[in-house]
Amino acid sequence: MTRGKIQIKRIENQTNRQVTYSKRRNGLFKKAHELSILCDARVSVIMFSSSNKLHEYTSPNTSTKEIIDMYQKASGVDIWASHYERMQEIKKQLLETNRNLRKQIKQRLGECLDELEINDLRRLEEEMENTTNLVRTKKFKSIGNKIETTKKKNKSQEDIQKTLIHELELRAEDPHYGLVDNGGDYESVLGYHQIEGSRAYALHFHQNHHHYHNQSSLHDGASASDLITFHLLE
Repeated sequence: MTRGKIQIKRIENQTNRQVTYSKRRNGLFKKAHELSILCDARVSVIMFSSSNKLHEYTSPNTSTKEIIDMYQKASGVDIWASHYERMQEIKKQLLETNRNLRKQIKQRLGECLDELEINDLRRLEEEMENTTNLVRTKKFKSIGNKIETTKKKNKSQEDIQKTLIHELELRAEDPHYGLVDNGGDYESVLGYHQIEGSRAYALHFHQNHHHYHNQSSLHDGASASDLITFHLLE
């Protein structure tokens, strides 16, 4: 049986349309490849699907640009002229924008002001004041954040100091420890005295079985293994 002819019109079903496009595209590329090999021809096929997806085939050992250049030479048509003119116009606009921006920067530095009218000067002055206010607000916010951070650090240090003092006071109630005035018996108690305006605690640890002795002595004569002094900030 012979296959019936397909009416050439747009396929309404999207799935069928995509399947037909894929099959016929591959068939067209196959024919282009055969033509290129059999006839030593330079062939280029460029296709865009309904979803703007690019598909192309180009003969081996050539490129699409070479094919287009050959087309321009053979037909006498410069297809890049309009594109070049458009790029030149874009370049011109960018250069003008760059000049204006440079001028505005100089004006904000106090330069190129002679060409400005009074209204332009007022506008510039207002913009500069607004910018200054924004910078000042940001600066104060940054300073405030640093102050808050410093306060939190100081509060943390104070809490640590209070905790240490509280622990030392609790240890003073232990029979192995004690608090005495400056000049007290450091061999058996926890001593408390003033050193150059700061408070200090001297802590002596009792050994249950034996004592360690060191040839070097501290300022009150206690051994280095017996006496530990803690300095606390006011």
